[in-house]
Amino acid sequence: MVGSPTPVLAKLLPAAGGLKGGGSSGDEFEKLRSNSFVQRSARTMGWLQASCLSLFVFVMAVGILTRSPPQMAGMLDAELPTWGSAAWEHQVLLSATPRAGGMVVLVTGAAGFVGSHTSLALKERGDGVVGIDNFNSYYPPALKRARQQRLESKGVFIVDGDINDAVLLAKLFELVKFTHVLQLAAQAGVRYAVVNPLAYVHSNVAGFVTLLEQAKSVDPAPAIVYASSSSVYGLNSKVPFSEDDRTDRPASLYAATKKADEVLGHTYNHIYGLSITALRFFTVYGPWGRPDMAYFSFARNIMAGKPIKIFRGPKGEELARDFTYIDDVVKGCLGALDTAEPSIGAQQAQKRKGKKRRAQFRVFNLGNTQPVKVGEFVGILENQLQVKAIRKVIPMPSTGDVMFTHANITRAAREFNYQPTTDLETGLSKFVQWYKSYYREGSGNEHSLDGYKPY
Repeated sequence: MVGSPTPVLAKLLPAAGGLKGGGSSGDEFEKLRSNSFVQRSARTMGWLQASCLSLFVFVMAVGILTRSPPQMAGMLDAELPTWGSAAWEHQVLLSATPRAGGMVVLVTGAAGFVGSHTSLALKERGDGVVGIDNFNSYYPPALKRARQQRLESKGVFIVDGDINDAVLLAKLFELVKFTHVLQLAAQAGVRYAVVNPLAYVHSNVAGFVTLLEQAKSVDPAPAIVYASSSSVYGLNSKVPFSEDDRTDRPASLYAATKKADEVLGHTYNHIYGLSITALRFFTVYGPWGRPDMAYFSFARNIMAGKPIKIFRGPKGEELARDFTYIDDVVKGCLGALDTAEPSIGAQQAQKRKGKKRRAQFRVFNLGNTQPVKVGEFVGILENQLQVKAIRKVIPMPSTGDVMFTHANITRAAREFNYQPTTDLETGLSKFVQWYKSYYREGSGNEHSLDGYKPY
């Protein structure tokens, strides 16, 4: 996000000092005409030329003021940084202010699917929340911008930036004393990793390290809760998947980066005394979801009368997934944050080596515990959409997908009473209601996915 229009126009009009809010268009025009910049121009060009110059500057200024935030950001990228102004700092501090007793949480990936839902839940219960998101184009950013508008209408400010930007993170941690960080920023998707592996290393590994480096440098350091993935179980054949099962045989590069995060998290916990909690998400779905996910792309193709691809294993077996509704995952995120102990810091971590008590380190599965075969899933989606799917059954490509996922949630249930309550039929019904409303004809969003093809 950019700062307020005043510093923007001050940059464009250094002599005039920019436009002031609250006046009529005529008033602003008169102010521009009377400023010293125009007066100097008048002496050299004459009043006619000066008036034309004033009109040009005025039209440009009004154009900037009336642009939407994404358009403004694009127009001003070359002119100004997207952060650092007094107005920007004010928005960050306002968003970070909790009600009495609330946490102060930095949510990375806040314009994403899980990030936007969790940020809203935190804000609604009274916590201070500041978001950060780089609005990348892995899928069309218009949906992320719509989530951003939804959050900002509720008082959650999202910083337009990347967690690899150490200077930006340092500024945020200087402004705000975060009690917790909810790290959800990541390059998502299993199959895209075959196309662009370095994007995963950049976002999921380098970005996580940059964030941890910043977190360990402040005192007191915040507690860290971050998104891992069920994909870390890789080629594990024991079901259901439990947190203590093997995770050293990833089947995809995406899974490998998430496993790397878990190892890195343990390292920063051990050396620097950071409180670390990893959340292994299992196939999250629901309203405001990601267009690259199967349930979303299936709904889109079914509604458009296009075939959907259903993968089968080498022996013709169906894939099965532990589909978990977004509201249940949000409850899990809140439970993990609420039970996260404070970080103890590097000095205390060194003192306590070899002793019983150390900085908190936890790993939890957040799933639904009820795997559903993809064919059955499509049948439920057909019923909700009231449209028959054109099914195209094909062999599963060798891009790293696994045949099944199934979560054991005993640990999360014990630690913070995690109990998923939404069955697949109910969850898909809510998703379809949102999908039909958001992409309805005349909504302004009906063509926002035109040309987009998930990997």
